[in-house]
Amino acid sequence: MKQFAKPMVEISVGDKGTGFPAAMTAFARKSVIALAAILPVLSQSTPALAQKGKLSLIRDAEIEGLLRDYTQPLFKAAGLGKGAIDIYIVNDDSFNAFVTGRRMFINTGALKISESPNEIIGVLAHETGHIIGGHQNRLRDRVDRANIMAALAMVAGAGAVLAGGDAGGAAGQALALGSQSAILRDLLSYRRSEEASADNTAIQLLDKTGQSGSGILRTFERFSQDLLFAGSRIDPYLQSHPMPRDRIALLEEIARKSPNFERLDPPALQLRHDMARAKVVAYTGQPGELQSMFRKDPQGAAARYGLAISLFLRGSDAKALPIIDGLIKEQPNNAYLHEMRGEMLLRARQAKAAVAAYQKAVQLDPWKSGLIRTQLGHAMLETRDPAMTAKAISEIKAGLSRDTTNSAGFGLLARAYGQIGEEDLARAAAAEEAYYAGSFKEAKRLAQISQPKLKRGSPEWLRMQDIIDYKVPKK
Repeated sequence: MKQFAKPMVEISVGDKGTGFPAAMTAFARKSVIALAAILPVLSQSTPALAQKGKLSLIRDAEIEGLLRDYTQPLFKAAGLGKGAIDIYIVNDDSFNAFVTGRRMFINTGALKISESPNEIIGVLAHETGHIIGGHQNRLRDRVDRANIMAALAMVAGAGAVLAGGDAGGAAGQALALGSQSAILRDLLSYRRSEEASADNTAIQLLDKTGQSGSGILRTFERFSQDLLFAGSRIDPYLQSHPMPRDRIALLEEIARKSPNFERLDPPALQLRHDMARAKVVAYTGQPGELQSMFRKDPQGAAARYGLAISLFLRGSDAKALPIIDGLIKEQPNNAYLHEMRGEMLLRARQAKAAVAAYQKAVQLDPWKSGLIRTQLGHAMLETRDPAMTAKAISEIKAGLSRDTTNSAGFGLLARAYGQIGEEDLARAAAAEEAYYAGSFKEAKRLAQISQPKLKRGSPEWLRMQDIIDYKVPKK
């Protein structure tokens, strides 16, 4: 499992070119900021995203494969083309999922908290409802109109200020704030209707795919407890989602009508879900969290998997490997156990054995993950066998063809080309590595050095031109 941070959203509010009288500039700025603070949330983003301006994304072949297995039937039922939606895993302990355009994001916290596949599938079905409903585009149009209305309200407020003294100033401020409040309530009301629509679509998609809607109900019931004591003080119109009790009642009425409501997740899928949760906790959790998660079955496969990974991360390879080997005996066709075994062997400086483990993982991987192919190439490089370098390049390039944004993979390719003396191709690969890692200036520098020595019109030459021409977003 590898992790990287990537800038996603930047929010800024300024007062240049407002045309407001000097007396109103500060008040106008405050009003714009107050409305702007809520717009990222209304646009189906997350508060954390709005505050930090970036997301920390996790890459892992096993979890990505599981999420594809969860979403493929939903996307097919929704009429979405194969590969039309990209799914990203966000390293965040909060329970959340959201969509932006044709990208779906799901937090590690959602994976950890969801005790069954059906719970997380329900959340994914809900987000799919937002995509096929075109909610984001319509909401963006509504937000644009709201911004215009807010600006007009502030102009009207400014006019009231100019109309007369202190009384005019108070009236202007009340007018602008009152208009802003009405606009905000209208946006939130519209967002609540979208959420209700996505809930209904989720149940329909689950029904079409022969799955129960009970999981999404359990999720809502769990989070309704968070508002149990605050419910009497919460204004329902200031919530971007329907109130939990109302939402649960509406969903339950629809979900219980389905003949699939009592259907349970297959045991094999439940095991995969538990093992993915164990991996997430092992990599990102707190001490004792793994034992707490699997306290009811401390000797089960998922608990042992999490323990093996935890031991590996603490440097206890000698203790971790036997546990993985025991799990492989129980699940010989689990590609990701072989992948984990390869990672452990590689760090234990047993590169040839790691190559064999990764080869088995590639053979068994149902999704043919590019991540595993590049890991196989890495293991081949670590054998220090010159005869393996060409094979390593082939495997890494095969992996990158399926996963074109894997910056670490390009770093390995640069290293491999360097070992056979192909310095220009090595610099080109290093430029790709820097680009996908977000180091755009370094990527451009390397591209400018390598391109003149590459064959004009070749894929590498054209890619260097793309990097050279890329305009770095202004911060």
